[in-house]
Amino acid sequence: MSRKTAMDAIFSAPVKAPEKLGTPNSLPQTPSSPRIRSGAIAAMGASLQQLTDLRDQVESGSAIVELDTSLIDGSFVSDRMADAMDASIETLAESIRESGQQVPILVRPHPDSKGRYQIAFGHRRVRAATRLGIKVRAVVRDLTDQELVVAQGKENLDRRDLSFIEKAFFALHLEALNFDRAVIMQALSTDKGDLSRYIAVAKAVPENIARAIGPAPKAGRARWIALSDALATAHARKAAEMAIAEPAFMSLDSDSRFSRVLSAATKKPSVESPQPGRAGAQTISTASGQKIAKVNHTGRDLKISVDKGFDAEFAAYLVEQLPALAEAYAKARGEGTS
Repeated sequence: MSRKTAMDAIFSAPVKAPEKLGTPNSLPQTPSSPRIRSGAIAAMGASLQQLTDLRDQVESGSAIVELDTSLIDGSFVSDRMADAMDASIETLAESIRESGQQVPILVRPHPDSKGRYQIAFGHRRVRAATRLGIKVRAVVRDLTDQELVVAQGKENLDRRDLSFIEKAFFALHLEALNFDRAVIMQALSTDKGDLSRYIAVAKAVPENIARAIGPAPKAGRARWIALSDALATAHARKAAEMAIAEPAFMSLDSDSRFSRVLSAATKKPSVESPQPGRAGAQTISTASGQKIAKVNHTGRDLKISVDKGFDAEFAAYLVEQLPALAEAYAKARGEGTS
């Protein structure tokens, strides 16, 4: 059967509090002869066939309601990463202000909160409507969890492609909710090999670092894999944490934030060579390039000067730890202290 015919089963259910705002703008297609399949493959294929064209069905649906955005909750599984620097929401809001909301969102009655709704797709349109202080046009359908996540993934791929890291964490979150990998592959329109790669990267990149970076749409698979490999070491993770904590970090766009973190995570701790005319001077820096201290060798003495730009309490901490460091050093050499 055609995709539009297959969707009739989903869209034939009664709509919650419908308000007729128009008629379908396209005629149903003539059904074609279905291919014969069996077992689990047929069931999975039928589910995908039903949900692949949800967007077109919503666009041509005649029963649309207007909902207060305060009654709408996000999907139970996150796909997109919020980015405060994303100007596209403001652009979308301006478009809706000028021309109205052309495409309704798809929601289902909230499974746990009576009178509320849960988004299948249309998160960005809800954010734009909230910004404008207006109701959002929506189609309400009873959807299973599986139908919701597949519809959610398909809509994102069709309208505004998820970035690599958004797909990776979407896949990881769905796996954590015990969705079968076949369902996750449907939601992301991917194969088994790529799905394994998505999940591996999401597990290797701490979520707080990934969310601080944001979607980074230009970073791509290869650079995210490079970052995930780098973050396998403790010093790289510490450098990345320091990079995202810098005051100016969040003022950068998402791709620039990614570059900053990748640079910090892949830079090895450095000790600068003595400068000409200062034979005993060395500068010690963190993996991210921040100066820690200067070390001066003069005869038998060694002087450590903590940089003023580093943590103000580090010098006191260092002095406090010197006895323990001396004992550890002596123990490592098999000596001992008196």
